[in-house]
Amino acid sequence: MQSIDTYDFKGKKAIIRVDFNVPLNDRFEVTDDTRIRAAVPTIQKVLAEGGSVILMSHLGRPKKNPDPKFSLRHIIPTVEKDLGVPVQFADDCVGAEAVEKAAALKPGEVLLLENLRFYPEEEGKPRLAEGATEEEKAEAKKALKESQKEFTKKLASLADVYINDAFGTAHRAHASTALIAAYFPNDKIFGYIMENEIKAVDKVLENPTKPYTAIIGGSKVSSKITIIENLLQKVDNLIIGGGMTYTFFAAQGGKIGNSLCEADQFDTVHAILAEARELGVRIVMAEDSLCADKFAEDADTQVCASNDIADGWMGMDAGPQAIEAFKSVIAESKTILWNGPVGVFEMDKFAGGTQAVAQAITQATANGAFSLVGGGDSVAAINKFGLADRVSYVSTGGGALLEYMEGKELPGVAAIRQ
Repeated sequence: MQSIDTYDFKGKKAIIRVDFNVPLNDRFEVTDDTRIRAAVPTIQKVLAEGGSVILMSHLGRPKKNPDPKFSLRHIIPTVEKDLGVPVQFADDCVGAEAVEKAAALKPGEVLLLENLRFYPEEEGKPRLAEGATEEEKAEAKKALKESQKEFTKKLASLADVYINDAFGTAHRAHASTALIAAYFPNDKIFGYIMENEIKAVDKVLENPTKPYTAIIGGSKVSSKITIIENLLQKVDNLIIGGGMTYTFFAAQGGKIGNSLCEADQFDTVHAILAEARELGVRIVMAEDSLCADKFAEDADTQVCASNDIADGWMGMDAGPQAIEAFKSVIAESKTILWNGPVGVFEMDKFAGGTQAVAQAITQATANGAFSLVGGGDSVAAINKFGLADRVSYVSTGGGALLEYMEGKELPGVAAIRQ
């Protein structure tokens, strides 16, 4: 498999799948350019080596082609500012202008294509009128499959080499993230974002230094079952925090008041606990909780045992004993994976547990542990507390990261490795 550091880009046109799905305000200005800045090293590598760059991305979920509010034209000023070079624009991604501008690209130049999702062929999902029959749906799907091949072929024809640098969309088998790679059998590579994400996640999933601790938080057991089941085969310690804590305690006969609870997951909880015992994995849960009488910043609070919460009260954060237990386990760990907060950290009153976990992880990292923080809420938390630069790696993968952690093969990764 080719590597971005060893590939010769001189005189080559590289089509790069980036994730420029960035937030815009009502004046269509980029309000957070994190994803654009993350892609800069890959783009600059190609330009510095004497190549030219064609950028392709989606933006939002347009329902028609084209929809001006979802045009990638809006992001050009930000891309130019972050990249430090002028950026040309094609008002289509596979039309005559894209072909013409791509063909005329000189080394050192950059071309941005219009939103890929202006074409249903990108996602491979037909756009049907409401009330379409099953027969119509089947026909539309069949027709789209054929036109998707042509769409992918046109995209591929613009360039000499394909680079996937959009880990956040790697779990989608879309034209630009997976199917296009087949047209570049010897010229397909990961960009730096993809390469770094895969290395970091593989380090915690495939080759962790022991003791290995995973901190799994969030509100629902149901959304994390597959991840927990996969991690049980690998970790020494599993810290369970956040709203899902109360489903675990309720399943074991505890009183949890008005705390979050998924009663339909009780059997799953018992199965997880039994498997952990069998595998010798230590499960650590919040034995006490900071409870509130309402879901609000101005709620009255009290500390309760997590399995003995009075009616009318709900667990909102890990309690002081729980925080000390979490910190103790994290401190002795050499590999740490954090996915999901341990309290309602968005409210400052209930952010103490999540902040303590974040600080404990940074301390363990300073002492030589490898730490990976991933998943939207965990990333938001580590950024809120200003600690992102003190952990080993912060994943921007979102859904792709979760599926990778579940042990699933990601189409965008498999397409490059094949």
